[in-house]
Amino acid sequence: MKRFLKIVAIVIAVLVVIAIAIPFFIDANAFRPKLEAELTDALGREVKVGNLSLSLLSGGVTADNISIADDPQFSKAPFVQAKSFKVGVEMIPLIFSRTLNITQVTLDQPQISLVKSENGEKWNFSSLGGKNPSAPSHTTEKAAPKTSSQTPAQEGAGGGNPNLSVGKLNVNNGKLTVSKADSTEPQRVYDKVNVEVVNFSFNSSFPFTVTANTPSGGAMKLSGTAGPINPADAALTPLNAKISVQKANLATSGFIDPAAGIAGIADLDGTIASDGHEAKVNGDLKAANLVVVKKGSPAGRPVNVKFAVVHNLVRETGNITQGDVSMGQAMAHLTGTYDAHGKVTAVNLKLVGDKMPVDDLEAMLPAVGVVLPPKATLKGGDLIVNVVSSGPVDKLVSTGSVKMENTQLANFNLGEKMGAAISALSGKNTGNDTTIQNFSSDVKMSPAGTEANNVNLTVPAIGVLTGAGTVSPSNELAFKMKADVGGMGVPFGIGGTTSDPKFTPDVKGIATGLLQGYLNNQGKSNNQQQQNPINSVMGLFGKKKQPPK
Repeated sequence: MKRFLKIVAIVIAVLVVIAIAIPFFIDANAFRPKLEAELTDALGREVKVGNLSLSLLSGGVTADNISIADDPQFSKAPFVQAKSFKVGVEMIPLIFSRTLNITQVTLDQPQISLVKSENGEKWNFSSLGGKNPSAPSHTTEKAAPKTSSQTPAQEGAGGGNPNLSVGKLNVNNGKLTVSKADSTEPQRVYDKVNVEVVNFSFNSSFPFTVTANTPSGGAMKLSGTAGPINPADAALTPLNAKISVQKANLATSGFIDPAAGIAGIADLDGTIASDGHEAKVNGDLKAANLVVVKKGSPAGRPVNVKFAVVHNLVRETGNITQGDVSMGQAMAHLTGTYDAHGKVTAVNLKLVGDKMPVDDLEAMLPAVGVVLPPKATLKGGDLIVNVVSSGPVDKLVSTGSVKMENTQLANFNLGEKMGAAISALSGKNTGNDTTIQNFSSDVKMSPAGTEANNVNLTVPAIGVLTGAGTVSPSNELAFKMKADVGGMGVPFGIGGTTSDPKFTPDVKGIATGLLQGYLNNQGKSNNQQQQNPINSVMGLFGKKKQPPK
């Protein structure tokens, strides 16, 4: 027994000595040309690997650094550059026959640059693969040996894909920058990028998991299956995955064109199913502090969106088949199309909301740029909206109709404001809360401001107010209105701003109306004639004509 233990101890000692000695007899750098050639042929990009060292304990080869060239049509800078590159290899073939069989690849702290072409049709990773026009040529002397996991069946598979498969492929603590060629937009930076791929092959489907921190805070996770890699365009590779995003900044995340001016902090849970040509995306999004227009302010409560989108990967166009936008009990439906292949996304959308409770929507007003007078709020009633929006998102034009029923403008005495400037309306006190029976208008919203036509406002304490006008981008008012009070139309104007409206009598309108009335009186008997127009004008200003002396 003692002799047996001595033999075991000697064998173990010999193995330890061999393990320590082998790295001195095997120069790992001798395999660098093979490794560089194999990766270059597989990726279709020139790959440079730094000094190699062999580690029997980890069962692999480690490089000080690695760089993968970009598509020359995009940049001369590296597409990927990493400080450390680890390659897991089968040790027995490496030691005894000096055959390099790759089982695992790990990139530590890589810098990865993704660039989209100016016309939006290609990415700089689209040409990844050994059978693309930008792939460098190699002589047969540098050709790398097949890995042990390759089979004759794989050699002809994939329609031109390289014959490379790896048991595990990992990216640890990477940084990913996303940009657009010839664009002034800032790069989007995703850090702490981690990727885990199992049984990777260009020619078959493989499972993967990606986690990263999104720009300006937040985190995302994408997990599912992808592949086989499209040999003509890697960006069109089939994909089925779940996506989860927490606290992403909508203005910087890249999910929405920043030119739209939309901002907020969003959580998203959804699915992506792509056949390489068409991607179907479904999910639920919850946005806090939402801003819809560039000059808007954050909404006072979260907005929920249940959406379904069909996206054409080649044309960079899409169809929003479902867009249920809700805030509390208020819900509107958004549908339409978009085209994202140009410098700025263009849309053609329709928003329809019926009988939406005003109490639930009041917190949304700042997000769409609506500013009420100080302390004034809308309470009660329903809002009906039917609006079509079209054009590039930075110059969007929206037209449609808005209708509100049975609501109150709390903490705003409309009658007092109007009566102070227009004597004919004095005494029409609406109280501290102005009751609005009906309000309707045709609207047109654009970067030039808002046009409101066919305004019809029924305030029981005053009467029916009609007219039209504009609201400038700085919320300045320019309206011409008429109040139907006791059968008499009183024209007036509204200036100032939405937060501090100014009501003024329309002298020209009053004079024109009264002159028309005077002309209509001609030829009538004294009993039929109306009041002298001069007296009427003076009365509107709270003055009386002085009797002749």
